[in-house]
Amino acid sequence: MAKRLFDWLASTLGLLLFAPLFLVIAFAIKLDSRGPVFFMQKRVGRGGKLFCVHKFRSMVIDAECQGSQLTVGSDPRVTRVGRLLRSTKLDELPQLFDVWLGKMSFVGPRPEVPFYVHFYPPSIRDRILSVRPGITDLASIEFRDESLILGHASDPHAAYVNEILPVKCKYYDEYARTHTFLGDILIILATLRILVLRWPSRVVNPEALSSTPQP
Repeated sequence: MAKRLFDWLASTLGLLLFAPLFLVIAFAIKLDSRGPVFFMQKRVGRGGKLFCVHKFRSMVIDAECQGSQLTVGSDPRVTRVGRLLRSTKLDELPQLFDVWLGKMSFVGPRPEVPFYVHFYPPSIRDRILSVRPGITDLASIEFRDESLILGHASDPHAAYVNEILPVKCKYYDEYARTHTFLGDILIILATLRILVLRWPSRVVNPEALSSTPQP
């Protein structure tokens, strides 16, 4: 109850405070490239239910039809304004709407597209999906430069499935089993500190494995 109350109050305050910034970003996106201001994508939420996650559009329209669901390195599909939004994480701001609606929380496992949820270990998949997905968590902090890491991989999909996703799932499972309200506050503070100081993420071996990953 305390977690949901905090999410609702903080998201309401955030939407009010950032309303002018929303307008500025929306104007910049429309000037930079054609297409909608917001990007919506089906993700897997609490209980395995699908919901639409909201972001500021940072890629060209129909980007998913032009390549992978992963954003890798200097992806040519990312717009000029989109690069700035991604580097500052401002593209995530519209997820305040998702938190306000109760589809997401400020802290929780990042919501994945259905395709990659199939690669969650079956033994912990249901537990991970038992909590609301979040805007940030320890895995997001650990892999905040994920697209750059994958940019050095010969096969980004295999590198993500075999090297990055297993580590994320360990974080997700740990959170689902042990999360507390105080722990959430500490993760939010850590995230804000990282965004201000722009510390690089840990170095992960990005070399893709030669075998085809299996769900």
